[in-house]
Amino acid sequence: MGTVFHILKRKGHDVFSVRPEISVYDGLELLVEKRIGCLMVTDETGKYLGTFTERDYARKVILKGRSSKETLVSEIMDPHPSVSENSTIEECMEKMSTKGYRHLPVMDGAGNLVGVVSISDVVKYIIDEQKFLLEHMGDYISGTHR
Repeated sequence: MGTVFHILKRKGHDVFSVRPEISVYDGLELLVEKRIGCLMVTDETGKYLGTFTERDYARKVILKGRSSKETLVSEIMDPHPSVSENSTIEECMEKMSTKGYRHLPVMDGAGNLVGVVSISDVVKYIIDEQKFLLEHMGDYISGTHR
């Protein structure tokens, strides 16, 4: 099976991030604007600090009766475990399923944030790989392989 490198090669290395001192409301506006469910929280140097998700908002702001305009992202962000570009798809699935994470930050060897992998990225990769294998098995069985 493939690695995170293969996923990022297909989807790109775009990372949407916010600073920890912005309000949850401002973070939510960016989530809506970008049509995404997760933002990476970074300091002024770009160092990864945690993630801010729609789920964090629902569970740690709305359901607690807090104000999204008065609550800072730093108060509700979650430090997700990270993966590297060399991490396998199985490692991603394990990390995601163990804690229920839907997004994993991708770090390079120096600890720099270089991408984000979502559960839908992983599922799409697995489905595409399965289709590829089935097509080639069908070709092999029918004798049309090269």
